[in-house]
Amino acid sequence: MDNYRIRKMSKDELQLAVDWAAKEGWNPGLHDAELFFNADAQGFFAGEINGRIAAVGSAVCYDNSYAFCGLYIVAPEFRGRGLGLALTKARLEQCGDRNIGIDGVLENVEIYQRVGYKPFYMNHRFQTEASVQDFDNKSIEQISEEHITEIINYDRQCFPAKREIFLRQWIQQPEGRALFYSFEGKIKGFAVRRKCQQGYKIGPLFADNIHIARELFKALQQDIHGEIVILDVPENNPAAMTLARENAMQEVFATMRMYQKGLPDIEHNKIYGITTFELG
Repeated sequence: MDNYRIRKMSKDELQLAVDWAAKEGWNPGLHDAELFFNADAQGFFAGEINGRIAAVGSAVCYDNSYAFCGLYIVAPEFRGRGLGLALTKARLEQCGDRNIGIDGVLENVEIYQRVGYKPFYMNHRFQTEASVQDFDNKSIEQISEEHITEIINYDRQCFPAKREIFLRQWIQQPEGRALFYSFEGKIKGFAVRRKCQQGYKIGPLFADNIHIARELFKALQQDIHGEIVILDVPENNPAAMTLARENAMQEVFATMRMYQKGLPDIEHNKIYGITTFELG
């Protein structure tokens, strides 16, 4: 299409992409636009027709070896014209030789395979109503500046790249809550809760075992009794699926986790809730 051009998005424009995500039913966080942009200011793309944004998508490069693509939406009136494929090719070019991950909607898995992605497992979105439950308050504390370095190191066990800039702001976001679990002076898990357009999402939820994940999950519900609480659970960790089931959570959505260069070598058994479908 001659009058179609692809360019980088500004921070202010990224809010439009998040608003589109809300219309698609993705229930974004209230502060996602700013937090996402700060992860990689060069990682957000717009496809534009005659000065009007018709498609959006992200390609966040975390380091020299790993990137994650997401937030991919074509405006309804422009679908079926190949705009999204052109945008995807631009995002792949941005990522270079990195291993690239996505959480692809299930009906488009074959399309993603055509551009090199391989499916590995599904991530399931579960939700329930938050309730007040007893939890191990002696082992759980709020994350503060003195814990950040250890939290970042723990996160790296469960994520394919070190993401210090993003994680610092994610933990400290407005209307959020971030907790860690410690044993004998060492961090054994942590979790972050953020306020969304509807209810709250918990992510990441990383823990050494299901007991620790369970305690963090309960602790993050204490002050939001009756609200919707959402957890995006990877099926390749059976214990994470057990956590969702034992809390009688209802599945509302699922994606296929796909990679360009294979499954990353991380501690999948410690991932009880991914951070986001948009940024991995």
